[in-house]
Amino acid sequence: MDFISIKKFKFYTKETTKYLNIVLIAIGFIISIILIKYKPMYEVKISGESIGYIENKQAINETIKNNIEDLNQANIENIELTKKPEYEFKLVEKSQEENDDEIIVALQKELEITYKYYEIASKDEVIENVEDKETAEKLVNEIKELSDSEINLTINEKTTNALEEVQIDELEVAKANTIEKLNIDTTEEISNINGIKIATLPVTGTISSRYGVSSKIRVSTHTGLDIATTTGTPIKVVADGTVTFAAYSGSYGYLVKVDHGNGVETWYGHTSKMIVKAGQEVKSGDTIALVGSTGNSTGPHLHFEVRINGEHVNPQKYLYK
Repeated sequence: MDFISIKKFKFYTKETTKYLNIVLIAIGFIISIILIKYKPMYEVKISGESIGYIENKQAINETIKNNIEDLNQANIENIELTKKPEYEFKLVEKSQEENDDEIIVALQKELEITYKYYEIASKDEVIENVEDKETAEKLVNEIKELSDSEINLTINEKTTNALEEVQIDELEVAKANTIEKLNIDTTEEISNINGIKIATLPVTGTISSRYGVSSKIRVSTHTGLDIATTTGTPIKVVADGTVTFAAYSGSYGYLVKVDHGNGVETWYGHTSKMIVKAGQEVKSGDTIALVGSTGNSTGPHLHFEVRINGEHVNPQKYLYK
């Protein structure tokens, strides 16, 4: 009896082992098929909504830290990622690629950034806003040097979560705006450019775009001063000199350049008609062109530039208060 039981046990054990091997082979075969078509990845979600896939959680966390949490700008006070990414392990099709860039862009939308800027005020009236304290102090000192009367300007540190709602200006633009708002008379200070006497304004009109500002129609900040007026308005040369260029020049449209000596050059762009030619001598007040809208222009105006030794400077320092 015991012999029969042992024999049966061996039989069933052998059969069980055989079936178990078949099952294991089948499982291995299924896994192989799955791995041929699929691969393991992490689905990244924000508030349950999928924003992409990654293979390495540690790598994406490092990217988040370097590109978001450790974002370093002079006027950033604090950064908080309001919604943390969630990771779910999945088998996805082999064709699925990582999209780290899209994940970072999606996470950036969940950032709450506190920006710091500096406000320059006079008698509780906000005059200008600049990016850092150094610029604010320099602006205040330069304005005090220009003014004969005692101007009491204060510097206030401010924070905001919506920097796009605050007009932040560079030093030269902020200085020009402050001079205008405070009605500071700078006539004696701007009567000449590098020793070249300025005798007249090129045109009278409305300043439509100041030096140093950015715009969607430009690839860089504004290199001159735009004065809007009607098409055909005579443009006068601001000082004696020699015309060095009078032709069409890309985004400037019809452009006239005048060399005044001492490294000083003035440019007159977007003109509708040029009255002078290269090589011609001109006297201050001579009409050299007519206002137009040629080149990269959104309407009739004069684009006026001042260059000293080839470098553009703020025309408002020399001609307009």
